[in-house]
Amino acid sequence: MLVRVRFTLLAALWIASLAACTPTIKVEAPKEPITINLNIKIEHEIRIKVDEDLENLFDEDDDIF
Repeated sequence: MLVRVRFTLLAALWIASLAACTPTIKVEAPKEPITINLNIKIEHEIRIKVDEDLENLFDEDDDIF
């Protein structure tokens, strides 16, 4: 009888210790709003325009090269 009580107490203690160690995950909204930085380099746009202008120039004047 005493062995059964000890076994029950040890089992209860073991289950309680496992339940206390389970990780918890919380999903919360951020306190500050999410900002997305949309900085675009102007240099890239200038290169595209220059490339288009050069291509048009070469198409118009085939005798350059």
